[in-house]
Amino acid sequence: MSHVTASSAAVLAAAYLLGSVPFGLLLTRFTGAGDLRAIGSGNIGATNVLRTGRKGLAAATLLLDLAKGAAAVLLARSLLPGSEALAALAAVIGHCFPVWLRFNGGKGVATTMGVALALAWPIGLAYAAVWLGVLGLTRISSLGGLCAVLAAPLAAWASGYGAYAPVLAAITLLVFWLHRANIARLLAGTEPRIGQKG
Repeated sequence: MSHVTASSAAVLAAAYLLGSVPFGLLLTRFTGAGDLRAIGSGNIGATNVLRTGRKGLAAATLLLDLAKGAAAVLLARSLLPGSEALAALAAVIGHCFPVWLRFNGGKGVATTMGVALALAWPIGLAYAAVWLGVLGLTRISSLGGLCAVLAAPLAAWASGYGAYAPVLAAITLLVFWLHRANIARLLAGTEPRIGQKG
């Protein structure tokens, strides 16, 4: 294995491991909020943390999941310039399929925002604007996230960062696949809104 290949493998492994840290699960467990996998949807992301009634924990989970994605990209850019796009993908895969949780993790929306911001701020800004805009209008978490990830590769292409568009498109496909049950509920009109009971 060449030095470059070994370095690439090490950077991608580090990005995956950073992405795989299950902050939502750790925060709820350490604060006595219970096992997140036995609450609500069983997902380890911020939306499910919110179902514990602990808004502060949900906000912390969101920020930490975002930060780990950004950290993976920035680390890759520092150690091996040119590897940041693949590191972004590795970080999101780590979040969605963490080895520590038998590859059953989150759905990648917050971590994708983190990698988008670190790849290029115009992409991250577009992501945040779409996510928050749709969320504010509909109060449907999944719809906001889906629209945001869909906007990411388009924003990359439109803002002059087209080299990142293919990886962001791959992440979009992954996030949509992980949201397939949410999409079915959206189409049926039964997807719950934030704060809605049941």
